[in-house]
Amino acid sequence: MTVFLLTVCASIAALLGGWLAFRSRQKLNLALGFTAGLILGLVAFDLLPEIFEIAQTQALEPIWPMITLVIGFLLFHIIEKSILIHHAQEAKYGPHQHPYVGVAGAVALSGHSFLDGLSIGLAFQISSAVGLAVAIAVIGHRFADGFNTTNVMLYHQNKPGRAKMMLLIAAAMPIVGGLTSLLFSLSEAILAIYLGFFAGFLLYIGASDILPQAHSEKSSRWTIGLTVLGAALMFLVTRLA
Repeated sequence: MTVFLLTVCASIAALLGGWLAFRSRQKLNLALGFTAGLILGLVAFDLLPEIFEIAQTQALEPIWPMITLVIGFLLFHIIEKSILIHHAQEAKYGPHQHPYVGVAGAVALSGHSFLDGLSIGLAFQISSAVGLAVAIAVIGHRFADGFNTTNVMLYHQNKPGRAKMMLLIAAAMPIVGGLTSLLFSLSEAILAIYLGFFAGFLLYIGASDILPQAHSEKSSRWTIGLTVLGAALMFLVTRLA
């Protein structure tokens, strides 16, 4: 019951982040800059430290999650470029946008959301204290994940209805992950390898997709500042949690 309640809190935090993204879509370039900073901070200050901590405690060679990180990065790159090339004949290749790319990005974030819920459940298998600490960290950055999911969808020209659907899926994933953790015990080493894969996905989305587009049409000091602020905020969230 505790795992379920905490994952519900994580889902609510994601919904609040998505709501804020819808409210700020008139200034999408600023929102994208902030989103890129949040994703960069999530990878650098949350996922990678967790991967290395697990690798150290489980005597896992860090090269394995790093291999899956590169695979995740390149896989999203291949998916994105394949979609854009496939539709190049419909219109000249101009804006780096396509609804399917937005969906792919949102799916990657939903996968990370599932792992967040799974992490809470697995942490409670260790002890209540560890589970609570992990839950606080997850809830702290779920707001950013909801914000990011919505902005990825809106930027890539998805209709608001579809963006809301993907937000609901991303919000529900921590609950699914938490309940799934009650069915089996997952090796922490395997979890680290999965985290590396999704870190690669998110790194591509933030650095190679969202950030360049935040500056493609209306770059400003505000956009740059919000990118830095997003990364700094994620650092504070992960440290305080």
